[in-house]
Amino acid sequence: MATSAQVEAAVLALVDRLTDVDPALRRRYAADRTVSCTISDLDVVWSGRLSADGLHGVTAAPVARAQVRLAVSSDDLLALADGRLEVAAAVATGRLRVQAGPLDLLKLRGLL
Repeated sequence: MATSAQVEAAVLALVDRLTDVDPALRRRYAADRTVSCTISDLDVVWSGRLSADGLHGVTAAPVARAQVRLAVSSDDLLALADGRLEVAAAVATGRLRVQAGPLDLLKLRGLL
């Protein structure tokens, strides 16, 4: 199990990675949505706001009703952040759980 500090570093690395996505691609696929990510083994929730400009306002505090909800273990989050685990493989194997509307899922797939 990863530490809280490692999880925070991984979350910030993923935020930076999203910032590096081509701006035209972000404008095409990033809808303005609240996002939460539950780190299941640490009982911590990170949240923020996804827009065409990236993911902003990221904090270790839950959002009342996030429109896009993710759940992942701390070790799998670290693997996603450092590229050892692909998003599609994580979702397909249940290591990353995503709850969102159908249109949001399609858009996220294009962005990630």
